[in-house]
Amino acid sequence: MIYKCLGLMSGTSLDGVDGAVCVTDGSKIIDFQKTFFRPYTSNEQKALRSKLNTWPESFNFEEEIEIIHRAHLDVIKHFPDVDLVGFHGQTLNHDPKSGRTFQLGNGALLAKKCGKKVIWDFRTADIVNGGEGAPLAPFFHFACAKLLNIEEAVAFVNLGGVSNISVINKDMENPEDKGAVIAFDTGPANAPINDFMMNRLGKPFDKNGFIAQSGIINKEILNNFLDLDYFKRKPPKSLDRNDFSFIMDLTSKLSTKDGVATLTAICVETIVLSQKHLPIKPLIWLISGGGRHNKAIMDSLKTRLNGTVMKVEDVGLDGDMIEAQAFGYLAARVINNLPTSGPSTTGCSNPTIGGRISKP
Repeated sequence: MIYKCLGLMSGTSLDGVDGAVCVTDGSKIIDFQKTFFRPYTSNEQKALRSKLNTWPESFNFEEEIEIIHRAHLDVIKHFPDVDLVGFHGQTLNHDPKSGRTFQLGNGALLAKKCGKKVIWDFRTADIVNGGEGAPLAPFFHFACAKLLNIEEAVAFVNLGGVSNISVINKDMENPEDKGAVIAFDTGPANAPINDFMMNRLGKPFDKNGFIAQSGIINKEILNNFLDLDYFKRKPPKSLDRNDFSFIMDLTSKLSTKDGVATLTAICVETIVLSQKHLPIKPLIWLISGGGRHNKAIMDSLKTRLNGTVMKVEDVGLDGDMIEAQAFGYLAARVINNLPTSGPSTTGCSNPTIGGRISKP
């Protein structure tokens, strides 16, 4: 069955909710259609940020749940003709070592309020099946590579709060096939840069990477960080936004310019370091997520990576909406009883169908 699917994504940057339509049978991508972005207000951001790194038993989340539902319903109403809604929710905490992940939002309630079939809670089944619960976009990246008919080995790198990579074996038919996709979180990306900027200057990010370009990288901090055990671990592996929160202490004595430059270098060099875990060496690197707007990051990636480094827009994809599109795609996979993760993407014991289905 081919479905017109609305994917919804609210990332750890907490800028707002992305909505994007993917027309698909859960295997092939037929078309990408309308998109819409609903920003969070400053008060909404403050409330959600206050609950980052918490668990459901720790606090009352009534206000934050209302924010999440209201914002997502604001997006859904712009798409009255979709068949399915893929609802990721708002990740507040992720600890695969303990078998736990926490996405705020109730898809069953959302289905009743919007009158649409909602697919949600994508991560739990994977974790129950021994997986990390993340990253979940790799099967979608596989479909994108097929759609674009890319002949060379290609890596998709998403620069969100955390950076993740999907490397596609173009010769395989299905993403769940052994060796078709290898994926993992490479390290911190925008989250520490943004937090540092907010703490020092009260600004949400380093616009265009201008501050990073004016600073000097502290090589001692950089090299010590790259020596952490996480970067030596073989994938699959995943991270929470705050797993490296101590990075703020490491850079606390640096000037603003040097601190931002060092955090930016950490983002770049952890991606470079990830190559040692790749059985396939990518010739094309497609960059998505907010970090692609950072000139300091992009220029460094082009210098440090082997192969051609491009924004996903250079091949006709939407770098702002690609994660929302991914959850629309995954919604169709769930409905059509197709796996959404596999041993080489999350470490689950066998290909796993994640996601709960809630009817209006």
